[in-house]
Amino acid sequence: MKSESDQDVKPEPEQDVKPQAKPEAVSSAASKPALRIEQDDDKDELAALDALESEAKEFNKDAEIDRILKAFKLDAYAVLDLQPGVPESDIKLTYRKKSLLIHPDKTTNPSAPAAFDALKKAQTVLMDEKQRGRLDECIADARMLLMRERKLTVDSPEIRNMDAETKDAWRRKTVEVLIDNEHRRRKQLKAQMQEEGREQRRVDEEIEVRKRKRDHEVAWEESRESRIGSWRDFKGKAGGGVADGGAGKKKKTKLKVLG
Repeated sequence: MKSESDQDVKPEPEQDVKPQAKPEAVSSAASKPALRIEQDDDKDELAALDALESEAKEFNKDAEIDRILKAFKLDAYAVLDLQPGVPESDIKLTYRKKSLLIHPDKTTNPSAPAAFDALKKAQTVLMDEKQRGRLDECIADARMLLMRERKLTVDSPEIRNMDAETKDAWRRKTVEVLIDNEHRRRKQLKAQMQEEGREQRRVDEEIEVRKRKRDHEVAWEESRESRIGSWRDFKGKAGGGVADGGAGKKKKTKLKVLG
């Protein structure tokens, strides 16, 4: 038999015990919003960096376009920002880099087409042996003039190791020589055109003289039959007049000699 104490004790109802989350899972769930915030911040930062990089590229393009347009057009080295005497490979490489940088299709700068054309002309000059040779001669002449003005020689330290001021003076003297050569070239071209004009006028006059002579010969030949007919008519009239005149003439009486 059960005791009264055993009969009075009632079993407690079972309670639903929820499993407690592990500490690692709780911290992971709590960190997800923070991770998303960090990722969003990273995206914003990358976007800002991309915008700054794009702006820097546009600034470089605008600066290069402005430099090309301000360079002296007769000095192809200055347009390409190269030193005289560089190898052909450097000319090709520099032109490729700069042409890709300022290409009108890759920038909104309205001056890009003009700068691109100037860059192309400079590259054409330096890749042509004769044109580059003439340019190198002008640069060498400018160097000699500068040495003469400053009473220097090729062995002078100022020439062997040029500082920025001497290089700038050389560049200015090169501009003077190129301008002088261009003036003389244009003067010669004008004189040549005038001479060609005079020669052309002389040729035209000779052609006109030959044409008039030919036309005269053709007209003379075409009037040949008319001239022959007129001559025949004249001869006929002249012959008839002589016959009539002969019949109408009086006979002269002979005078008798008195004996």
